[in-house]
Amino acid sequence: MSSSDDRATAYARSVVEGESPAGPLVLGACRRHLDDMERAVERGFYFDVDEANRALRFFETVLKLNGGDFEGAPFNLLPWQAFIVASLYGWKGEDGYRRFRVAYVETGKGSGKSPLAAGIGMYGLVADNEPRAEIFAAASKRDQAMVLFRDAVAMFQQSPALSKRLKPSGTGQNIWNLAYLEKGSFFRPISADDGASGLRPHIALLDEIHEHKSSKIVEFMRAGTKGRRQAIIFMITNSGSDRTSICWDYHEYARQVSEGGIEDDSFFSYVCSLDEGDDPFKDEECWAKVNPSLGVTIPKKYLEEQVREARGMPSKEATVRRLNFCQWVDAFNPWISYDLWVDAKDESEWKLEGRRCWGGLDLASTQDLTAFALVFEPTELDPFWRLKVWFWLPNDPLAEKAEQDRVPYLAWRDKGYLNTTTGRATDKIAILETVTQLADRYDIRGIAYDRYRIEDLNVLIEHEGYTMPPMKSFGQGYFSMSPALDAFEIELINGTMKHDGNPVLTWNAHNAVVIENEAGDRKLAKNKAIGRIDGIVAAVMAHGQAIIEREECIYERRGVRKLWGS
Repeated sequence: MSSSDDRATAYARSVVEGESPAGPLVLGACRRHLDDMERAVERGFYFDVDEANRALRFFETVLKLNGGDFEGAPFNLLPWQAFIVASLYGWKGEDGYRRFRVAYVETGKGSGKSPLAAGIGMYGLVADNEPRAEIFAAASKRDQAMVLFRDAVAMFQQSPALSKRLKPSGTGQNIWNLAYLEKGSFFRPISADDGASGLRPHIALLDEIHEHKSSKIVEFMRAGTKGRRQAIIFMITNSGSDRTSICWDYHEYARQVSEGGIEDDSFFSYVCSLDEGDDPFKDEECWAKVNPSLGVTIPKKYLEEQVREARGMPSKEATVRRLNFCQWVDAFNPWISYDLWVDAKDESEWKLEGRRCWGGLDLASTQDLTAFALVFEPTELDPFWRLKVWFWLPNDPLAEKAEQDRVPYLAWRDKGYLNTTTGRATDKIAILETVTQLADRYDIRGIAYDRYRIEDLNVLIEHEGYTMPPMKSFGQGYFSMSPALDAFEIELINGTMKHDGNPVLTWNAHNAVVIENEAGDRKLAKNKAIGRIDGIVAAVMAHGQAIIEREECIYERRGVRKLWGS
């Protein structure tokens, strides 16, 4: 354990001592390794330096890389890669079998995760002494599974040692299986579409977890390892955008293991992340924290180009932050950037009574989120538009809904950010009660609404005798939505739109996605959003209605003017 050739411990120390750049979760993984070196023996674990180095030698003497400048080059592991390989093969239980059975690795795009995974598969195929080893390169789609498998095929083709031992099925770019006949073992790609029952993986390499639409292939692989004494599920991914996905589940579990919140001796995590306050668009010093191969597989110039393009094309910002800087974003092309929304937050109290405002109502189905927004116009004393939004959900299935949507509805309810109604279905009477109370308090000039599901509400208004501000139908297509989006966006960019920081609205804002037609008109797209956007839809309608009615007032006050010479 004190061997000078212990590259895993050397890397961990360099990170902990600040010599190697790393974010908080990699730092946590390295601290965990060092802590385990001190106390794992008493818990039934030990670190086998010789076994770790055997795996490292396999990579660096048997395997070769492929593509571009790396074609045919030895696979000389970078320090972070050596840490992962040595950790997986060096840590053992008192029974002599490997400690880690699941590994989750999340880094910036282009760091070299796929060749690393392919190498782990090759080691499991020919060097692990596992009879009839089944090695799978698995992904949600077969094309993605083939990306990783092609790295393995290239390693086979370029290595004399592997070429002598393995027999391929298929030829050229169409090789689909590598067999190690001496041991009855094989390595092949597989996808969720192929079906996965009856598999007994020794090594399962799961690529691009953030693209998996369900946990199907992951669970098939995990279930299949139950009969293997030292199987490894090795997951690699970029950061994702869907916080309801299997990738987010593993990301969060890995985070808690790295931070020490969960003690799971069979789970290895290496998750690149930025420290709080780091902004890769403003400070390139943080780039290496999430791109551990920076300067080797990822040229600095490439990241500079990505950042420059994202600054000029806001629609690209989320993708760059996610793929290149390991920042989980809430939509692939969010309409409102994180920084823009945070800058618009103002929790200070402003007198809103007597101030003209317009409403927007996005009425939900029986169990979904309902939102009512009020947008208050600027005044001489307060030059900002002020946005407040109220939300409702049925109370009975709230815990189930929180689990389904992966957001803290219960906490939001308890803190007053979310209203709940009795029963399992939306109580429209309760919503009407609140809206009429707000109408008594504020000078609401009109309420814009989506025609969808509004008929039942209109019947209730008439039947119960509610006195409502003027109700205005607001189209959800390009014609009505595009100018409303433009106006709302301009206020945010100019810093003249302020919201009160309601976390439900912030969640909606981060989920909001717009689509565009050939004419360049835009609209909000609920079916493209990662999560719910009802509050933003209500806010945009309210502001759109405000702009319409303010312009109408201008024309009414000014009257019709005669053009000169006509």
